[in-house]
Amino acid sequence: MNLAVQIGTLRLRNPVLTASGTFGYGEEYADLVDLNRLGALVVKGLTLEPCPGNPPPRTVETPAGMLNAIGLQNPGVQVFLREKLPRLREYDVPLVVNINAHSGEEFAQLARILDDTEGIAALEVNISCPNVKRGGLAFSADPRLAYAATQAVRKNTRLPVWVKLSPNVTDIQGLARAVAEAGADAVSLINTLVGMVIDVERRRPVLGNLTGGLSGPAIRPVAVRMVWQVYQAIDLPLIGMGGIVTAQDALEFILAGATAVAVGTAHFVSPRAALEVLDGLTAYCQRQGIEDFRQLIGAAHACA
Repeated sequence: MNLAVQIGTLRLRNPVLTASGTFGYGEEYADLVDLNRLGALVVKGLTLEPCPGNPPPRTVETPAGMLNAIGLQNPGVQVFLREKLPRLREYDVPLVVNINAHSGEEFAQLARILDDTEGIAALEVNISCPNVKRGGLAFSADPRLAYAATQAVRKNTRLPVWVKLSPNVTDIQGLARAVAEAGADAVSLINTLVGMVIDVERRRPVLGNLTGGLSGPAIRPVAVRMVWQVYQAIDLPLIGMGGIVTAQDALEFILAGATAVAVGTAHFVSPRAALEVLDGLTAYCQRQGIEDFRQLIGAAHACA
């Protein structure tokens, strides 16, 4: 059975990744999970300078999901390179670095810094974080800005460029076309949906940021629909994410057109969630007599 998939020039041993922001920098899970079994490890988002994030409370549970308003808290790219990356190089798993910026020039700087860094397999350009005051959704709200941010990275790195899109838009296909034209090698979708929870006793929003990003099983049908639409709009590999808990969930994304999937919020329930999904996909292929996983990609479109 061949579970390997190709995302641009990057070959992955299997199609199961971790979603940025839900798995730390990998080392936090290393005692619980065999990182080498993952298709790729996507680390927590990085910015050019250290970022303290949003005021607490930052998370709240919701029916079939959670809201988070972390606000991209991270130590900055230089600390990551100095303190995190050397340990991550010890693992035999492709490392994808998620990058965030307030402007196209900041994206360009991050791309230049990471371009010649040993041990990085690809960059995931996050133009869709809903929990920051600058940048974030502004890039996803306008195809021209999405194009400019993608192009800024593309011109400053030889690494594969994945662009992470937001569901908080009216035309996901238009945004996908824009980043594809700007030189993206793949598209990740979706990021979280903007939501709010109000404490009825205190009569005020629960989150310190007022709003947060909704993730978990509640958003999966929205995410599958957007993967379906983008698969019809562009000819690039897609990384599907949003509420994946089981192998069946992952298969919905694959059949809708995703080449690979990223498991995220499920890790807050089970640290082994990604590997449980991988085991389930393996069992499915064995049961169905699937010799090459790639034959499942977009298969549902043939019946539509």
